[in-house]
Amino acid sequence: MTTVALIPARGGSKGVPRKNIRLLAGKPLIAHSIEDAQQSTSVDQVYVSTDNEEIAAISQEYGAKIIHRPAELANDTASSESALIHALQTLESKNINLDFLVFLQCTSPVRTGAEIDQAIAKLKKDQADSLLSVSPSHRFIWEEVDGDAKSINYDYRHRPRRQDMNPQYVENGSIYIFKPWVLKETQNRLGGKISLYVMSEMAAVEIDSEEDFQMIEFLMS
Repeated sequence: MTTVALIPARGGSKGVPRKNIRLLAGKPLIAHSIEDAQQSTSVDQVYVSTDNEEIAAISQEYGAKIIHRPAELANDTASSESALIHALQTLESKNINLDFLVFLQCTSPVRTGAEIDQAIAKLKKDQADSLLSVSPSHRFIWEEVDGDAKSINYDYRHRPRRQDMNPQYVENGSIYIFKPWVLKETQNRLGGKISLYVMSEMAAVEIDSEEDFQMIEFLMS
């Protein structure tokens, strides 16, 4: 059986042009995720799914294999799941007998190969079918519906001490792991028994803007 790390990276990016290959701490952004996967002792192969030749060339330079994604699966309305399904079908057409697919988003580069290993071990230990990485959250959350503000995760009339609240987490987008049947049957990266892998609060920073790039650059330095 084989564990494959998959990093989707399309060419179009409106928020930050050429985001996936922009230099971060001296390397293209996508290179950080490729190297994380390569440093994992549990990952057998590393693939990048892309519609862009420049991203493909840089990814190959850093040792990743390429899945050429059709343009209709790389536009602004295409979901990550559509890219994952296409990649899984491509891998299976190569007769790769997949045990787990590790989905890494290159916009969440605050991770290590060791953390990927720990996440895979956690999924196996929990006998889960899929896993997502999360970061702890200690925030009081509100929403506003039709002009009416409501507290979501606490009762504002009886404000608890943060240390007395049940542990809560935010999805940080860094690591997803799932068995192939989960994606095939649910068309989703998560399904069956779901496990959580807890990372640092710093890992929750995702790169979607110029400010995010500057913050991650500072943290990495």
